[in-house]
Amino acid sequence: MTAIVLAAAVGALFALGTFLLLRRDLIRVVWGLAIISQAANLYLLSMGGIAPAVADSVPILAGHGEHVPETADPLVQALVLTAIVIGFGMTAFALVLSYRVYEEHDTLDVTKLGDRE
Repeated sequence: MTAIVLAAAVGALFALGTFLLLRRDLIRVVWGLAIISQAANLYLLSMGGIAPAVADSVPILAGHGEHVPETADPLVQALVLTAIVIGFGMTAFALVLSYRVYEEHDTLDVTKLGDRE
């Protein structure tokens, strides 16, 4: 059941991000890119594995015994956390660039930005 919910969430985020990418407003395009990057992060986390919380007194690095609890892969979590921070910085930078474009051209319509006057 959890896999179906995660697949639906990833699909919905990719669909919303693609919808926003196809808009004419530059701000919506930037937000579409941000949503697609977050959808990719959610996909990577879901592929990294979801393990239920284990209330066991056996330490995780107990050796090769039978009682070692399964945990989610921490490497994937660290990489996604790094991707979230980088994505936030890139989104902020893209929004500042969008503001600069608006100051220069008095429009955020991407079809009008390519016109030379």
